[in-house]
Amino acid sequence: MSILTITGAGVAYAYWTSIGSGVGSATTGQSVALTITSETAVGTLSPGSAGQTINFSVTNSGEGTQYPTAVTVAIADATGTAWVPTGTCLLADYTATISTAPVAGAIAPGASVPGVATVTLTNTGANQDDCQGQVVPLYFVAS
Repeated sequence: MSILTITGAGVAYAYWTSIGSGVGSATTGQSVALTITSETAVGTLSPGSAGQTINFSVTNSGEGTQYPTAVTVAIADATGTAWVPTGTCLLADYTATISTAPVAGAIAPGASVPGVATVTLTNTGANQDDCQGQVVPLYFVAS
């Protein structure tokens, strides 16, 4: 008579089934105001002259790419309020324009794009002596 012996090792698994849920979130960044800085004006600002040019830069100090489409300039103080010259000099005698616009489109974080503004004093044919020595403030807006 033969005896057959079978030995073996087995692994038993036990488990429970379950379901669960959880929550999380992500926060979308916010745009940061672009910074516009200007350099010292170059040229002569006198009645009928070509005026003065002012190089400026639009800088993205934010963490994401920003897309300005235009930059404007006005003769105004740091709050955007129209400048009032002294004496008989008139604001209407001056013009400020963007003569070289920054390239519209993407500005990467930390990057800048250049532009040029021009300020002129119209020759009105009237006495403009009170316009001598006036410091003409410029107010730039990027949108």
